[in-house]
Amino acid sequence: MNAKRIHFIGICGVAMSAIALAFKRRGWKVTGSDVGFYPPISTYLQKNKVDYYPGWHPEKMTAEGNPDVVVVGNVASSTNPEWLYVKKNNLPYQSYPEIIQKFFIKINSIVCAGTYGKSSSATLLTWILKETGHNPSYMFGGLSLNNIPAAELTDSDWSVVEGDEYKASRWDTGPKFAYYSPTHLLLTSLVWDHADVYPTERKYLQAFKKLLKNVPKNGLKIISEQAQMVLDLKKDKLVVTYGSKFDNDYRYHAINQTPEKTTFEIATKDATYAITTSCLGDYMVENITGCFALAQQIGIDPKKIIQAIHSFKGMKRRLEKRSEGRVVVYDDIAHSPTKAMSVLETLKKVYESKVVAIFEPNTGNRRPEATPWYDHAFNAADEIIIPRLTKVKSDPHEAPSIEGSELAEIISKTHPNAQYIEEDDELTKYLLSQPIGTVVVFLGSHGFRGMIEAVVKEKS
Repeated sequence: MNAKRIHFIGICGVAMSAIALAFKRRGWKVTGSDVGFYPPISTYLQKNKVDYYPGWHPEKMTAEGNPDVVVVGNVASSTNPEWLYVKKNNLPYQSYPEIIQKFFIKINSIVCAGTYGKSSSATLLTWILKETGHNPSYMFGGLSLNNIPAAELTDSDWSVVEGDEYKASRWDTGPKFAYYSPTHLLLTSLVWDHADVYPTERKYLQAFKKLLKNVPKNGLKIISEQAQMVLDLKKDKLVVTYGSKFDNDYRYHAINQTPEKTTFEIATKDATYAITTSCLGDYMVENITGCFALAQQIGIDPKKIIQAIHSFKGMKRRLEKRSEGRVVVYDDIAHSPTKAMSVLETLKKVYESKVVAIFEPNTGNRRPEATPWYDHAFNAADEIIIPRLTKVKSDPHEAPSIEGSELAEIISKTHPNAQYIEEDDELTKYLLSQPIGTVVVFLGSHGFRGMIEAVVKEKS
């Protein structure tokens, strides 16, 4: 790989920042731009001395000459000055899934896809392969608590990537995972999501069905029991299933959880394996089982898989405990009602104390058609608070997005203690006034404008 200059429009996205660092470590000159820089990504870029600047400035992008390639994130609107400069001057450009396809995907291509669980699964599989000497190229959408980079380019024949179903780019509304050519597919879950891209459940499922068809005949499909039921894959001979039911090829059971660790067993037709992990949640038990299944199916010794699982610490912003003082503070990227429900059910199962959730949905879950998804989604929380929502780009041809006060009213129809608090200072003070032992959890893909850090600072 010849080192060149590469610029990222929208570098502060989780995946974009990871890819940028991977190129920097391979000797490329990397620059980037964005309008929103929030921890932990902003600190991650600063720590690794990546050159980036706020705003869109073609003169800064080309200060050392035109880049050899420009990676265009979905944050770039049609009027973005850097994007306009790229097109006007015919500069080479690609979306980040095209970059993944060109540089990261290998002969043995492991893709982790699904509505939820794909980031954690891709991170754990990466960790297992690294710990067992496979040295894969990889990319996952988050920051590992094991302190490995979120993306890396290697000379191995193996790759592990998170397969996102969201639209690939401004010029391609198909899913990102369509670029990744899986030979080994882990499908974690299927629940209609991203209504802004998939207006019906049928269209959402069609994207995944097409992905499954792209797995070659000599490939492998590791499918959760939930996804298998949705897609009816019983006749597919390439499918290996996992879940809690007895008819799965890999079955998890005997789950025991405390705030410190989770223990459970994975049973196959030939053996039963005892698992211990610091990760919490039944959904993490399911993710770990899927990763165990795939790793064993590609020939890795189960003892080594179990050792890697035991040493796996999880990811930042995936039910990450930020502090434990007068109140316990958690942070999770759950930006949909379904994902939030899983997190809240876990916390209510592990803790006996009051649970207060602060929730900010992503763009797709602010569409009017997403309204039914909120029914009873937050029942495991004692209180649910909607903060002032981050502004999103609106399409004049579509109904306006749901705003914070309206969302609180929607949730109030099936939850007795939902409220909207517009001012950040007021919300922070309210959280700081909670009784000793209260569990406070921030749910959403944005950074909550420093509120998490403010609560952690006061309560640590």
